[in-house]
Amino acid sequence: MNAKKEAQTIQGTKQEFLKIFREMCYARNAWQVWEDLISATACSLANSTDPDKTNVQYKEREREYAQCIKRLGGVDKPAKCFAIMVEALERDPEQDFLGELYMELNLGNHWKGQFFTPYHICDFMAKITEGDIDGEIEKRGFISIFDPACGAGATLIAAANNAKKAKHNFQNYILFVGQDIDRIVGMMCYIQLSLLGCAGYICIGNTLTNPMEGHVLFPQEKEGQEFWYMPMFRMEVWSLRRMFHCIESMSAQTKKKEEKLEKYYMFFDFKKEETQWEKM
Repeated sequence: MNAKKEAQTIQGTKQEFLKIFREMCYARNAWQVWEDLISATACSLANSTDPDKTNVQYKEREREYAQCIKRLGGVDKPAKCFAIMVEALERDPEQDFLGELYMELNLGNHWKGQFFTPYHICDFMAKITEGDIDGEIEKRGFISIFDPACGAGATLIAAANNAKKAKHNFQNYILFVGQDIDRIVGMMCYIQLSLLGCAGYICIGNTLTNPMEGHVLFPQEKEGQEFWYMPMFRMEVWSLRRMFHCIESMSAQTKKKEEKLEKYYMFFDFKKEETQWEKM
């Protein structure tokens, strides 16, 4: 009963989050606590929707989650922080909740050039670069939006919100892809986009020296990269889209082989060869 009452009183504010967060910092510094909190949250989200409980990544995330929760002193306070994140983005999706907290706590890494673009600027950029979404969806079936230095996801969040305002079903027709060199920051982006119901994935890795490869629906994880797939990307609509893409690719390959064979036959004179065989 008390837990239910407490859940009802959560307002989703930064003040609530910071109060609980600072309680976890009594014996450790803010960066250590933030790292464990974000890691535990990301691992929990990823494993809750991973259909394959036997894969290596699933087991590694389970182990990482358990270690983080142990260092955080139990699951109660991290669970409250997660509830606040959910409520904050539910009440006001047009914000970079974790990114703003990260900068407010002075956790930004200046060696990696971390300075998160304010959300209102990201919103403006999303408006002026939107393009013909309807036309692209009609032509390709979906569109993808990629941020090569995604940070906590403000630019991608703004793109999702603007698509929503334009009455686009971004969950079914827009694929959100981000990459960042910083693992914790990339996880922050993953958490926020997942909670907002976006479909896509985040790649942890250096965009300049180790860019993503493969088709946008089938990214290839390389050495030095780590992929985090959003829950919505595992939904049926995207699973079917990947399946249809495979079928289309197989059909295209078959057609290409047939065309190559036709070109060969164009230079093969059957009558001449038959005559030569008859003489023999």
